[in-house]
Amino acid sequence: MIMRLAAPPGSRGLRLPYDPAMSAPLVWKTHPWHGVAIGSAAPAVVTAYVEIVPSDAVKYEMDKTTGHLRVDRPQKFSSVCPTLYGFIPQTLSGERAAELSRRRTGREGLSGDDDPLDICVFSEKSFSHGDFLLEARPIGGLRVIDQGQADDKIVAVLAGDITFGEIDDVAGLPRPLLDRLEHYFLTYKLSPGSPADKQEIEIAQIFGRDEAHEVIRLSQADYQAGFAELRRDLLDALRDTFGP
Repeated sequence: MIMRLAAPPGSRGLRLPYDPAMSAPLVWKTHPWHGVAIGSAAPAVVTAYVEIVPSDAVKYEMDKTTGHLRVDRPQKFSSVCPTLYGFIPQTLSGERAAELSRRRTGREGLSGDDDPLDICVFSEKSFSHGDFLLEARPIGGLRVIDQGQADDKIVAVLAGDITFGEIDDVAGLPRPLLDRLEHYFLTYKLSPGSPADKQEIEIAQIFGRDEAHEVIRLSQADYQAGFAELRRDLLDALRDTFGP
């Protein structure tokens, strides 16, 4: 079925993908990882897709195939993520990001986790649920190692936030807030009753804004390299469907 951008009858100029054989226009949601731009000011200001908010007692995660949120697991303890938590579109924790982590930590065996780059966004505002986009200013990050994989967490502030918006480096955050964020990632995969020494997650370093910008750039390059073939296949499919 070929869809072309057209105005359905009675729409008064509204232009949506429309098939005249059907009674309603067809609308698609863009994939939050692949279909949303990181932003023209990146890495200083980036688009972030939020999966979970501080009130969530369930760990939501984007389904990589559909782009929709799915339930990953209920949180096993009462602690919840103290920030908005999600990822930066069109990034990938691949070989370049892993190499930086290996150099900074001296861990030769680290690999990337092949997921989009995680981001934690501080804001004084309350949000009722995830599945939305925002603009964030990266100010640093946590160099997380999860079962032998580099799993950096970018720390950012909501652009324009009254309380956190003027902080320009992670060193400007109140230390107890950073401690709370560290504690969450050190414990969020533990099961009740499991010994702490069984934890397979560690935070090797806390880094500042300039390092965060470098991690983002490398993750962008990893994404471009990792999905170059996918992009070519998608463009070929679009040309086959819609023409040059």
